[in-house]
Amino acid sequence: MKELTLLAVGLGAVSAGGALAQETPLRVNVFPGSQNLPIFIGLDRGIFAKHGLKLELQNTPGSPEQRAGLAEGKFEIAHAAVDNAVAMVETAGRDTIIVMGGDASMNEFMVRPEIAGIADIKGKVVAVDAPNTAYALVAKKILKNNGLLEGRDYTVRPVGGTLARSQAMATNPELVAGIVNLPFSIIIQEKGLKSLGRTRDLIGPYQATGGFVMRPWAQANAEVLERYIAAYVESLRIAMDPANKGEAVAALVKRLKLDPKVAEQTVEQLMIPGFGLAPEARFDMQGFQTVLALRAEIEGQWGGKPPAPDKYLDLGYYDRAMKRLGAK
Repeated sequence: MKELTLLAVGLGAVSAGGALAQETPLRVNVFPGSQNLPIFIGLDRGIFAKHGLKLELQNTPGSPEQRAGLAEGKFEIAHAAVDNAVAMVETAGRDTIIVMGGDASMNEFMVRPEIAGIADIKGKVVAVDAPNTAYALVAKKILKNNGLLEGRDYTVRPVGGTLARSQAMATNPELVAGIVNLPFSIIIQEKGLKSLGRTRDLIGPYQATGGFVMRPWAQANAEVLERYIAAYVESLRIAMDPANKGEAVAALVKRLKLDPKVAEQTVEQLMIPGFGLAPEARFDMQGFQTVLALRAEIEGQWGGKPPAPDKYLDLGYYDRAMKRLGAK
């Protein structure tokens, strides 16, 4: 009997609801937005608790704050455009690794009402988050493909993440364009702004939001990270099940304070293949090659030649999490 008691303590006593009685605290930092629907569902349904995790969900105002916070140990896991992880490695020398996918950016190139086409952006200001990463590079590539170069034909102004960026574009006539994702792309269209196209259609596949961590933390907490990924994917499966659409809409209304009609439109778009949430949170290697190619082309990094992706990735945690969960 004593041996059985010790075993129960070692494994963590399981409650009647299936959750581990002793939950591991875990801080997860995200940008506010509908890409966090799996986390919202997982928290509401107790999925993370079932996997023995006590999740603290934090919002970041922008990429610089998130990158600094992860490096300083203010939280353990970040979800954002994975180009931020590349930037942490290349511009700050931080040992950061991407461990899972998330979505294909669900972004649109949004402009103010007076902008009829991309040519009208010449001489004006484009709103961005961090000017040298992720969606800022996507915007610069779209503009370059249409003959406009930063500094020569337009300027960029950092105004924060998508929430702040969309609000700034809606209220400041100087900020005529920017990349905006769900649900904010829907909200600002109701305020008169318009889309010139989905970024996937304008530049091709793109690995956008993903989960990334500091490598030393992952190595020291592999089992915790694998439990987190398994819980995330289990929650994602629930979120993407058409039978749970009403629950998904309600979660966005609750967490993001959305109008129910906007939340319903958002959920419908989140399910669009290649645009919204990635099934099983799979990492898109082709899309990640686009990420690296943009950094090489637009920022001139690596002498203009993108490197092999391996140094920024460790998807072994994801693979082991899927075995733990039971891959579909």
